[in-house]
Amino acid sequence: MSEWLSVVDTGLSTPWVIFLLVASGFLAGIINTIAGTGSILTYSVFILLGFPAGLANGTVRLGVVLQTLASSWLFHRHGMLDWRFGLKIGLPLIAGTLLGANLAVNIDEAFFERIVIGVMLFMLLTLFFKPERWVKGRVEMRSEKPGLVQIVVYFLIGIYGGFIHIGVGIFLLSALVLISGYDLVKANALKVFVVFLYSPFALLVFMWNMEVEYILGTISAVGNLAGGILAGKMAVKKGAEFIRWFLVVVIILFSANLIGGYL
Repeated sequence: MSEWLSVVDTGLSTPWVIFLLVASGFLAGIINTIAGTGSILTYSVFILLGFPAGLANGTVRLGVVLQTLASSWLFHRHGMLDWRFGLKIGLPLIAGTLLGANLAVNIDEAFFERIVIGVMLFMLLTLFFKPERWVKGRVEMRSEKPGLVQIVVYFLIGIYGGFIHIGVGIFLLSALVLISGYDLVKANALKVFVVFLYSPFALLVFMWNMEVEYILGTISAVGNLAGGILAGKMAVKKGAEFIRWFLVVVIILFSANLIGGYL
């Protein structure tokens, strides 16, 4: 099925491997679509199967592309996606992604993880301070064209997304709400769409550097696709308050996981 299973003793039979890949992809698709950081599940499973970190990082991108494609289409059908603005911020995101993905094949991830811990905890505080910003957004902050500050912010988020991807959805949600003025539901739709825009570029960089395992990655991506569709429907139906509390839980768990790695 894959050369990695032949050289790594996982103690798992092939059916269990397929179950792990699909199940982790499904859960990752749900978490990524509603909040972010879900890719840590698929990343961890690939590591369990013996993938080097770089190969796991690249293979995860297959599922992200399929998941965000399906969710973006669902949000578009429900009239929740401001795709014009998404295309505009997609340009600096793609530029940052190309830089970040190239860095990812050469630089250790530990430095970035330390930064992420602090930023995640800061975001957690902002979710409880004036929560109406997240639920209602700020119409007066919106503009048809992103300003210089927004361009720089999305470029930096693109670097991180290209570098490791895990947690990028939370960065995007925060920027779209607090800087671009969208409410959490529309910001979530935009987040999914712009991740779909830049992910193929990151994937191409990893493919060029032979850091993608296609067979197992595609099996996992099927789970991502199903999870993304289900989560998109949940986000449309339940609204901003549900997304906000889902985001709170995800940030707490993700930050605790990162902090635990340094204790």
